[in-house]
Amino acid sequence: MQTKVAVIDYGCGNIKSVVNALHYCNADTYVIDSPLKISNFGGAILPGVGAFGPAVDFLKSKGFDKAILNYVNSGKMLYGICLGFQLFFAKSYENGEYEGLNLISGEVRKFEFKDKVLKIPHTGWNNVESSESEDAKKMFSAVANEETFYFVHSYYGILKDLSQASSFCDYGIKFCSSVSYKNVWGSQFHPEKSGKNGLKILSNFIDEVNK
Repeated sequence: MQTKVAVIDYGCGNIKSVVNALHYCNADTYVIDSPLKISNFGGAILPGVGAFGPAVDFLKSKGFDKAILNYVNSGKMLYGICLGFQLFFAKSYENGEYEGLNLISGEVRKFEFKDKVLKIPHTGWNNVESSESEDAKKMFSAVANEETFYFVHSYYGILKDLSQASSFCDYGIKFCSSVSYKNVWGSQFHPEKSGKNGLKILSNFIDEVNK
């Protein structure tokens, strides 16, 4: 029996590649646009490419913010990708100041490099160093340390509690590239665009959904 996973559609694109990757990982995937449907699934993905403000405003206007919080509190597995991951944070300073979903204590800030050598957005493949926490080991199970993953972002999350980080990446500064804290997983990199390593991360997520 295939695992049922919901992909939340909130108008921020990147749906098709995520769905295709989940299908490859043998998940029975459903795109949902109503918060009333999320409780029907053992796992859910919050993808996204775009700006924090309009995205969080849309989620809150549809009631997805409360539905996602209830979903997480029920113990079910949630994974945020790129913008979806940033929406987990308490606050973002992308083109203003916005309150996030507050699933992770911390804030989202823009890369700022004085020497202008490193380009913004951070785009392309970069090494990721996984942490030693038990939750990180679940996320990166059977993935060698310091493997490369694909990034596209100008903003990054700053964790209040670094023990929640499951990996770090170095791009001018060392920043949190993923979180796996209990049933809340998220990554700044795109697992669906990161080849076999990214697919393994998604497979590990599905394994946790099945437990």
